[in-house]
Amino acid sequence: MHAHGDFLIIGSGIAGLRAAAELSNAGNVIVLTKAAPAESNTGYAQGGIAAAFGVDDSCERHAADTIAAGDRLCDVEAVNVLVEEGRRYVLELLDWGAAFDLNAHGEPALGREGAHSVRRVLHAKDATGREIARVLWQRVSSLSNVRVLEDTLAVEVIAEGGCCVGVRYMDRDGHLRETQAGATLLATGGAGQVFRETTNPRIATGDGIALGYRAGARVADLEFVQFHPTVLSVEGAPRFLISEALRGEGARLINAAGERFMRRYDPAGDLASRDIVARSIVRESERTSAPVYLSLEHMDPAFVHERFPGISAMCRQVGLDLARDRIPIGPAAHYVMGGLETDLHGRTSLPGLFAAGEVACTRVHGANRLASNSLLEGLVLGARAGLAMQRALTSAELPAPEFRPIDLNGEPAASVGALSEPAIRDLMWQSVGLFRDGDGLRHAVRLLEIAHRNLRETLATDAGTDVDGWRRANLLTVARLIARAALRRRESRGAHFRSDCPARDDLDWKIHVTDVNEVQAKRLGRID
Repeated sequence: MHAHGDFLIIGSGIAGLRAAAELSNAGNVIVLTKAAPAESNTGYAQGGIAAAFGVDDSCERHAADTIAAGDRLCDVEAVNVLVEEGRRYVLELLDWGAAFDLNAHGEPALGREGAHSVRRVLHAKDATGREIARVLWQRVSSLSNVRVLEDTLAVEVIAEGGCCVGVRYMDRDGHLRETQAGATLLATGGAGQVFRETTNPRIATGDGIALGYRAGARVADLEFVQFHPTVLSVEGAPRFLISEALRGEGARLINAAGERFMRRYDPAGDLASRDIVARSIVRESERTSAPVYLSLEHMDPAFVHERFPGISAMCRQVGLDLARDRIPIGPAAHYVMGGLETDLHGRTSLPGLFAAGEVACTRVHGANRLASNSLLEGLVLGARAGLAMQRALTSAELPAPEFRPIDLNGEPAASVGALSEPAIRDLMWQSVGLFRDGDGLRHAVRLLEIAHRNLRETLATDAGTDVDGWRRANLLTVARLIARAALRRRESRGAHFRSDCPARDDLDWKIHVTDVNEVQAKRLGRID
């Protein structure tokens, strides 16, 4: 049984649902979701959504903070679209019933997070993503033209005549199906599961990036992976995210001696950008040979538990009181700034294929995303993609591709078979994590290249790959792309830090490096 629609959306997070809402009167919409519609990265977003609502704020100031956090690599046009249209779409959420926290005047209460110069983060306690997902799902589920297929895994883009015309997917029973549409949007979220330590749910395996790449769409900026600095670090407990909003409200980073240490590493202290805070936590832990903690002991306990009920409950499950105990924390993979390269209408380099949200790269985040700009991007670019899908076959106006060779000097890696999922995640955490160097990156790339070659042969000959096999295939594909990109970029910028190239190099590397699959590389005359 095959499904057909005017529009196809893969994913049910903020970008996918906002696109579906935009298509409410445009034709039949099919939404494929990997689990239940409520299960997405959006629902795990704690802190909030950034928009210039404060009397001391402006779109220009929000843009300046975004560009500063992005370490001089943000696309200015993309940033302006994000901050200027973002306010309008957040107001729309309020009109649709989003229950953001309000101040004494009945206006949205604004929080502050790292690298923001003012308070501008709207929030719903510490479950903002869940509230936004609720509002969008309530709106989309009432639309008669939208059909949702749950427990489906998209495995291949169908391309005819150089255009995307749909996807093949596996249903909940493991049967291979296909659905065709005039325009297809990938809104599959991120790829945190590529790393051993991550804040992301199990579904965040980079499916959309792998799908688009295998079909020939360009990818960009995949070396830039954000590691969130404050993740619960208790042996045997899940790696639970502890929102940056806590520090915005006054929580302090301290070492084992109870000393505040961040100004040793950056003048902005506890509210420096995420890349700086994450690396500083690791360095302080190494300097002291002891853990690092988040402390709210000096704050009003009633306020702490009221403002952060979800985080407070999680801490209680591991025997900690958020308001009174020191909370052991450390970094974990959180967000991918790169992805399928798109224009500001979600169009990829493959006509008919669109991407929005974390799976996409509009260059808006540069080398490091400003806190709480992720939900904003999904909202704005999801709406824009929904508009553009109604004129699907117009070409994307992408910048000329920038390719750089990979230096794999040294002994070849020993032959490897199919790298297991744990092996991929361990390799990426150890060699392509928070601190990188040429030797470690070359080691990772050699292993991943051999495994990827074996994977291509398997996919070309084996029609019986199951859901677990596709999960591993997607993880391997995205891991290889991240490692290749990190090896290419011979500088340190934002979330990409190389100890063998510790300085930023604006002369040679103030660029966005792209990659394409092997078929496209041959067509373009570039093979590493």
